[in-house]
Amino acid sequence: MNQKEKEQYILDNYKKDENTMILVFSQWCVNNDLDPRELYKQAYPDQGKNQQLGEAFELTIPKNESDEIPVQTVLDVLQLFENDHLAFVVAEEYEKKLKE
Repeated sequence: MNQKEKEQYILDNYKKDENTMILVFSQWCVNNDLDPRELYKQAYPDQGKNQQLGEAFELTIPKNESDEIPVQTVLDVLQLFENDHLAFVVAEEYEKKLKE
Protein backbone atom coordinates (compact mmCIF):
# COMPACT_ATOMS: atom_id res chain seq x y z
CA MET A 1 0.00 0.00 0.00
CA ASN A 2 1.54 3.30 -1.05
CA GLN A 3 1.25 6.58 0.85
CA LYS A 4 -1.71 7.85 -1.17
CA GLU A 5 -3.62 4.59 -0.59
CA LYS A 6 -2.87 4.75 3.15
CA GLU A 7 -4.15 8.31 3.33
CA GLN A 8 -7.32 7.35 1.46
CA TYR A 9 -7.84 4.36 3.75
CA ILE A 10 -7.50 6.55 6.84
CA LEU A 11 -9.85 9.15 5.39
CA ASP A 12 -12.44 6.52 4.44
CA ASN A 13 -12.35 4.99 7.92
CA TYR A 14 -12.71 8.41 9.55
CA LYS A 15 -15.77 9.18 7.42
CA LYS A 16 -17.28 5.79 8.25
CA ASP A 17 -16.71 6.38 11.97
CA GLU A 18 -18.11 9.90 11.70
CA ASN A 19 -21.25 8.54 10.02
CA THR A 20 -21.61 6.03 12.85
CA MET A 21 -21.34 8.87 15.38
CA ILE A 22 -24.06 10.81 13.58
CA LEU A 23 -26.29 7.75 13.45
CA VAL A 24 -25.83 7.07 17.19
CA PHE A 25 -26.73 10.70 17.93
CA SER A 26 -29.76 10.59 15.62
CA GLN A 27 -31.05 7.31 17.05
CA TRP A 28 -30.62 8.59 20.62
CA CYS A 29 -32.68 11.63 19.67
CA VAL A 30 -35.42 9.48 18.15
CA ASN A 31 -35.41 7.24 21.22
CA ASN A 32 -35.90 10.31 23.41
CA ASP A 33 -38.56 12.02 21.25
CA LEU A 34 -36.16 14.74 20.13
CA ASP A 35 -35.44 16.08 16.66
CA PRO A 36 -31.72 15.62 15.91
CA ARG A 37 -31.81 18.41 13.34
CA GLU A 38 -33.19 20.83 15.94
CA LEU A 39 -30.56 19.89 18.51
CA TYR A 40 -27.85 20.27 15.91
CA LYS A 41 -29.23 23.69 15.01
CA GLN A 42 -29.14 24.70 18.69
CA ALA A 43 -25.50 23.63 18.96
CA TYR A 44 -24.38 25.14 15.66
CA PRO A 45 -26.83 27.95 14.79
CA ASP A 46 -24.54 29.49 12.16
CA GLN A 47 -24.19 26.29 10.15
CA GLY A 48 -26.60 25.42 7.43
CA LYS A 49 -28.37 22.17 6.84
CA ASN A 50 -26.18 19.14 7.60
CA GLN A 51 -26.51 16.61 4.79
CA GLN A 52 -24.87 13.79 6.78
CA LEU A 53 -27.33 14.32 9.61
CA GLY A 54 -30.25 14.15 7.22
CA GLU A 55 -28.92 10.94 5.71
CA ALA A 56 -28.35 9.41 9.16
CA PHE A 57 -31.84 10.41 10.27
CA GLU A 58 -33.24 8.45 7.33
CA LEU A 59 -31.47 5.35 8.72
CA THR A 60 -32.95 5.61 12.21
CA ILE A 61 -35.59 3.15 13.31
CA PRO A 62 -38.66 3.71 15.49
CA LYS A 63 -37.77 3.92 19.15
CA ASN A 64 -39.85 0.85 20.00
CA GLU A 65 -37.57 -1.17 17.68
CA SER A 66 -34.31 0.27 18.97
CA ASP A 67 -32.12 -0.74 21.85
CA GLU A 68 -31.56 1.91 24.48
CA ILE A 69 -28.54 4.11 23.89
CA PRO A 70 -27.09 5.46 27.15
CA VAL A 71 -26.62 9.21 27.13
CA GLN A 72 -23.01 8.77 28.25
CA THR A 73 -22.30 6.78 25.09
CA VAL A 74 -23.69 9.60 22.96
CA LEU A 75 -21.70 12.20 24.87
CA ASP A 76 -18.48 10.19 24.61
CA VAL A 77 -18.89 9.63 20.87
CA LEU A 78 -19.71 13.28 20.21
CA GLN A 79 -16.72 14.46 22.22
CA LEU A 80 -14.46 11.96 20.46
CA PHE A 81 -15.25 13.83 17.25
CA GLU A 82 -14.90 17.20 19.00
CA ASN A 83 -18.62 17.99 18.83
CA ASP A 84 -18.48 19.59 22.24
CA HIS A 85 -21.28 22.08 21.54
CA LEU A 86 -23.58 19.29 20.46
CA ALA A 87 -22.60 17.20 23.48
CA PHE A 88 -23.51 20.16 25.69
CA VAL A 89 -26.95 20.46 24.06
CA VAL A 90 -27.51 16.70 24.45
CA ALA A 91 -26.56 16.91 28.13
CA GLU A 92 -28.98 19.81 28.63
CA GLU A 93 -31.83 17.93 26.96
CA TYR A 94 -31.09 14.85 29.01
CA GLU A 95 -31.22 16.90 32.22
CA LYS A 96 -34.59 18.35 31.15
CA LYS A 97 -35.93 14.83 30.57
CA LEU A 98 -34.80 13.75 34.03
CA LYS A 99 -36.78 16.59 35.59
CA GLU A 100 -40.02 15.64 33.77
